[in-house]
Amino acid sequence: MNRFHHLAGLVVLTAAAAGAFAQSPPSFESANPSPTANDDVSKRANAAADKTLYHDVNYTNANKPGPTLIVIPGEIKSNNATFTQKFGPNNIADYAELELGKANFKVLERTDLGPMLNEFTLAYSMGDPDEARKVLQHGKLKTTKWVIRFDILKAEPVAAQQSGFNGGAAGNIIGMLGRGSLGGNVAGTAVGSVDNSQSASVWVIGMRYKIMDANTTEQVAQGYTEEKMEVGAKSSSVLGVSQSEQGGVTLDTLVQRLVQKSVWEIDYKDK
Repeated sequence: MNRFHHLAGLVVLTAAAAGAFAQSPPSFESANPSPTANDDVSKRANAAADKTLYHDVNYTNANKPGPTLIVIPGEIKSNNATFTQKFGPNNIADYAELELGKANFKVLERTDLGPMLNEFTLAYSMGDPDEARKVLQHGKLKTTKWVIRFDILKAEPVAAQQSGFNGGAAGNIIGMLGRGSLGGNVAGTAVGSVDNSQSASVWVIGMRYKIMDANTTEQVAQGYTEEKMEVGAKSSSVLGVSQSEQGGVTLDTLVQRLVQKSVWEIDYKDK
């Protein structure tokens, strides 16, 4: 009997330990204070927002350790003010460090370079191996094999469309034709209250990556990828009842996806 109780106790302890390791991540949905939570308008807005959430990428060779590398700030060659006000080379490099780490590359933080970062970046931008080696002589930087940069070569809205219908003029005509008729007046008022509009603009953003040998500054590999995003809005109003929607993939999300596509290619082709 004692042996049975002992075994039962082990089963309980094992189950408790398994439960401790199988805990779910924190969820914050129940803390939503919005007065429209669970309403139709909330569900539509959340469905659109869900499409912009961060998603992990399954890197093909993530089980294989990659070389030690440093990501240096690249260039943004777009003159579009909307993009350049929102993004700088360091933002993109931060995304790249995150994804390269997930792909099992050993990423040395740019902060390890301290005040030498500008000199280091210039050395690889100019292809100056002597200057690059001076920096690589310091501490753990000696193990660096690759230097990678991500450049934005294109970021611009390439197309836009807008359409709409305002029933004011049509309503007046119907009202005039049906003057003296209750039905004509009602129809004119109904049509005159209709106001529909919709607009959409499409952006194309292109990203290039370059992999350089840390010691020689020579290019090891490069690649280019681009994506498009659509930002749209529509609204309608009939007899005082209105509805509007706007949204689309954000610039932040699109840039992050471009980084993920580039890192996937680096992991797949160059490890």
